[in-house]
Amino acid sequence: MKKLTMFKFVNACLVLALLACGKEDKTPEKNETETDPINTFFKSEIRPDKTKPCFNGAYYRKMVSSKDVWLGIGGRVTLPKITFDPTRNNPAKPGQYLDNPSVYMGGSMGGQETDIGLTWEVVIENGAVSTERKAFRPFLRRTSHSGGQAAAYENAPAQPAYYWYPEEEVTMSVEIVANGKLKFTVEGAGKKFEKEFDADGYRPGSIGEFKRVNAIDQVSNEGKPAQVTKAKVENSKWLETYLLRSYEGKTIKVPAHSGRLTDMRCPATNYFSIIASEAELLKGGETVNINGNGY
Repeated sequence: MKKLTMFKFVNACLVLALLACGKEDKTPEKNETETDPINTFFKSEIRPDKTKPCFNGAYYRKMVSSKDVWLGIGGRVTLPKITFDPTRNNPAKPGQYLDNPSVYMGGSMGGQETDIGLTWEVVIENGAVSTERKAFRPFLRRTSHSGGQAAAYENAPAQPAYYWYPEEEVTMSVEIVANGKLKFTVEGAGKKFEKEFDADGYRPGSIGEFKRVNAIDQVSNEGKPAQVTKAKVENSKWLETYLLRSYEGKTIKVPAHSGRLTDMRCPATNYFSIIASEAELLKGGETVNINGNGY
């Protein structure tokens, strides 16, 4: 009888210990999401993929969200310093190169891709289009949509009010503002460009993903292996990145911390030097360096 009683006592202690361990493991996560879902995770939030396949054709650093009910993306960034490879001139356009830097956002929703942001472009000087690309200018691109909408690409007007330069700081955002309509805003250094852009795949409440990208794009090279180059775009500092989401009846900014984004460095990690402190990672910050010759 004593042995049986002692067995029951030990067994009860083991059960209590296991329950205590289970409680200790689960409670912090539960309490975090209940008390601060904005800075941790929402209860129903989908986690991002651990990895994603690269698409050939360029050197690019992409941070991409999970596929969830996001409404857009935004952030604040210092534009990169640029070093071109003098051996990679564009034979079709003397004065330009086969490598071209860009800093942009966009996403994928309803089977439609968008790229929206800043790309290194020609300008108008003294009434004539420059031979060389000389400034970052806004661009908006969409793929076609199954509903019949055609693919489209456009730039902001070639006017000084829409030229940005290396080392200038800008804020940038892409937001779904209505069914089939995105609003793009970029401003900084005393300049601002804002435009609504039709994209039929994008609808509030639909599942989709959003991204931010730093890239060395390569002329006429989409879908092909990245071409060897000594071009560099460096010291582009993201001070913050946020995702947009509907919460308690309002559209809010949600820090795009490292747990909310898939880290992509394409075509391989050795072409990138990414610098970020723990504090920066909590708010979607980092410094991006890309070197086509590797680090």
